[in-house]
Amino acid sequence: MTATDGETRNKLLKAARKEFIAKGYMNASLRTICKDAGVTTGALYFFFKDKDELFAEVVKEPLLSIRQALGEHLEYEEREYSEGYDEETSEGPDVEVSRKIVEIMFKYKDECVLLLTKSSGSSLEFAKDSFIERLESSYRVTTDKIAEARDCRKVDDYTLHYLTHMQVESFIYLLTHSKDINEALAEMPYIVKHMRGGWFAVMEM
Repeated sequence: MTATDGETRNKLLKAARKEFIAKGYMNASLRTICKDAGVTTGALYFFFKDKDELFAEVVKEPLLSIRQALGEHLEYEEREYSEGYDEETSEGPDVEVSRKIVEIMFKYKDECVLLLTKSSGSSLEFAKDSFIERLESSYRVTTDKIAEARDCRKVDDYTLHYLTHMQVESFIYLLTHSKDINEALAEMPYIVKHMRGGWFAVMEM
């Protein structure tokens, strides 16, 4: 790719980011994107196969960053549980990963709002569900281990999905309702405490 090609691609991404954030995936116009970038539609298709590929490139960085942070944390939890990890008295890792995810979401705030609330019609419209699925798979293993170790109620699949879904929604709420990252980080520990308390309350029923 030449320097000119790189410049054209960057102009397209900048214009696409603006259009997608303003209108969401469904209502964004490739014609408007090309006009704002000062290029022809043919130039757009030289760099991107279609609208969906262009959208995926706009949200790629935050998506990969969140997936990595979640993956690292869940791998840590699964490893620690196999060594007798006491979840109820070990809140630190949950707060740490929650802080990291909030920081990522606010670093790419517009892109994350776009991905999580305005991606309908794109190949990434179920990104939120993919986070839930990844968490739910890990929580199935860890909650079963806790139930066995404490001789308490095993969380059924319905409740597991509900609690996991609400956990993801709580981070979207922080993103969309906090005035800035400082407010989100200040409120986040209370949300983590609430979520943890909910899990243990259900298991002790």
